[in-house]
Amino acid sequence: MEKIFNTLIDSFIDDKVGIVQNFINAKLSSHLKDNLTAIYAAKLFKSAGTGNDNEQIRDGSVRSDMIYWLDRKHNDCYENAFFDVIDNFVNYLNDTCYTGITGYEFHYTLYPKGSFYKKHLDQFRTNDSRKYSMIIYLNAGWLETDGGELRIHHKDRLQNIFPENGKSVFFKSNELAHEVICTQRPRMSITGWLKVN
Repeated sequence: MEKIFNTLIDSFIDDKVGIVQNFINAKLSSHLKDNLTAIYAAKLFKSAGTGNDNEQIRDGSVRSDMIYWLDRKHNDCYENAFFDVIDNFVNYLNDTCYTGITGYEFHYTLYPKGSFYKKHLDQFRTNDSRKYSMIIYLNAGWLETDGGELRIHHKDRLQNIFPENGKSVFFKSNELAHEVICTQRPRMSITGWLKVN
């Protein structure tokens, strides 16, 4: 895993956006996608909002995705295997880059066909605990015509990242505004934040 972690970190250092394939292996990725699909079929996803728990706003003109929070308390072996990878990455990040990460939060994200998320930052105005954003994509056979790109707004350019299966993205939560372009098919991922107290 160190090679994959290093690729993610090095690409982040080079360009403010880390990108790597196979942050989680294909078998685990497939199981997590199956979990997401089953949880959605059971109608357990909720419409996503903006703001934190104290100031939650749901506005479909800003974002139209749906989410379901992951938690070790679910006792799901695949979610827990995912958290094991995250624990290893956090430990490696702290040991090699002295980031001081003390926790994290992740959810499944589903963008139904025709949904999007307008330009935003991932850090709350009243809470700066989110330090790094991470996305792990679960979309097999994604085509350019499917849309759904993650568009990063750098100071001097736009960067479009296609949500291909197995790809992981990593960037600072308070630095890079980004958006999700309207998707033409259901778009699935695990999205989350590495945090400090």
